[in-house]
Amino acid sequence: MNEVIIDFKELGFQYRAQAKPTLYNIDFKIRKGEKILIAGPSGCGKSTIASLINGLIPFSYKGTITGSLMINGRESSDTSMFDISHIVGTVLQDSDAQFVGMTVAEDLAFALENDCIEQEQMKERVSKVADMLDLSRVLRHAPSELSGGQKQRVSVGGVMASDVDLFLFDEPLANLDPKTGKQAIELIDELAKKTGAAVIIIEHRLEDVLHRHMDRIILMNEGHIIKDTSPDELLSSGELGACGVREPLYLTALKYAGVEVNADMHPSSMDTLVLSESDRDKIRQFHIRNIRDKRPQLKDELLKVENLSFTYEKTEKRTLNDISVSIKKGEMIAVVGTNGAGKSTFSKVICGMEKEDSGRILFNGEDFTALSIKERAEHIGYVMQNPNQMISKVMIFDEVAMGLRLRGVPEDEVKIRVEKALEICGLYKMRNWPISALSYGQKKRVTICSILVLEPEMLILDEPTAGQDYRNYTRIMEFLRELNDRGITIVMITHDMHLMLEYVDRSIVFSEGRIIADKSCAEVLTDKDIVERSSLKETSLYHLAGICGIEDGTGFVQNFIDYERENVRTNE
Repeated sequence: MNEVIIDFKELGFQYRAQAKPTLYNIDFKIRKGEKILIAGPSGCGKSTIASLINGLIPFSYKGTITGSLMINGRESSDTSMFDISHIVGTVLQDSDAQFVGMTVAEDLAFALENDCIEQEQMKERVSKVADMLDLSRVLRHAPSELSGGQKQRVSVGGVMASDVDLFLFDEPLANLDPKTGKQAIELIDELAKKTGAAVIIIEHRLEDVLHRHMDRIILMNEGHIIKDTSPDELLSSGELGACGVREPLYLTALKYAGVEVNADMHPSSMDTLVLSESDRDKIRQFHIRNIRDKRPQLKDELLKVENLSFTYEKTEKRTLNDISVSIKKGEMIAVVGTNGAGKSTFSKVICGMEKEDSGRILFNGEDFTALSIKERAEHIGYVMQNPNQMISKVMIFDEVAMGLRLRGVPEDEVKIRVEKALEICGLYKMRNWPISALSYGQKKRVTICSILVLEPEMLILDEPTAGQDYRNYTRIMEFLRELNDRGITIVMITHDMHLMLEYVDRSIVFSEGRIIADKSCAEVLTDKDIVERSSLKETSLYHLAGICGIEDGTGFVQNFIDYERENVRTNE
């Protein structure tokens, strides 16, 4: 692990179109075989570092570079992008921007074809990667036909088929369900071990990445490196919260219980965590102190779906099979499950974008199927998973204002409501920017903002927080909670187990086109059968309860949720 692949020396960078530098005095090395996590809030410079490493800067994105970046012993500015591509393999956050093949197989083979690999060897490597990523069944499918998580796996596979010295993953978990995300981290770890290559992961989901050992975490904020240290040292330092990065839930629970976290406890993973008997007793006492009575159930029904089925034209298997569910007024619900289970399709049928084969949809007791898409949109706002499929205006302000203007809202009111929504979503300073200047995550916030500003009776959001740092995640979710407190029903399709536990009381779980559970989040995330069938992941809080000898693990998780909502969020 002595061979240095990447060497930053006091590097600074300022984009041509910006008034201030994005990076200041960046200084670190990456050696062959190392696994590095780069973390930090949106806009801190993580993606700019990635663009420097893979050659997009200076060859595609122009600006002023000071200091030095050596890639395999050569100054990056003196190395062509073609040469860099044989050293660094990149998986982008926006999967759609990375596809080049007409089919999944063609996309996986693209780099191999460019390197003139023999066809038999190429097929063998593509088949091996497809097996590892569970893509064998979709090799003949077009990338556009895949779910968001499947697209992400194809992007990962395209890099895994290559032979490079460093693998760079930009938000590899953003669109993956928890189980697939866990497998992706395991695959990345296995990839590093088998190839001996270095790995850099840029990711917000810190706890999920630390499912496998990382050598170092580089924590960034406002263009500076705040920490470059081991995971155990960083997680016990308190720097994560100060920089707006979410810490693992089990660490939060330890702190609520009064346990002092230090590096000697090896807090970077539940598998390595060491707790004294005194610490375990503090956790048990925390559990006992926070037992609550059951909450009253909401009664007024808003949306009722009965025996709903749907099949896409090109497929024989039903995407939705006999779905029946009731959603009450004022609820905040999570719709969860494996990629391709029918969650997004369910939402599209509800909103009228797809026509059901059979079944009934009632909204406020009236037949919803008789209404057009436009008429349904007066009652239900839908935010799609891919922001590129929603944006139609050039400027941010105009995009957010479009729905209000189409509804004939006076311009002075449009300005007030749009600016408020932009402020909540962390976009106010960019209100006069062109959308083309935004990152994928920022575009996501624009689309959420453009629907939130309308305040319909029900909001359906497909992965509302994917790719968001903790600060923006919290601002979006707090805004949704404010809407919910005013009586607006919120339905979120999500893979984020933190989101479920922090904000949602009830989860509707999909698997293979059916609803397999409709329970509280604590019940869902502590039920091994449901977790396995729906590609979720048991919450680390449940495992913490087990370590501390708490038999009612589901109750402990619920008590943690109640404590945080009553004592932490109300004081913020």
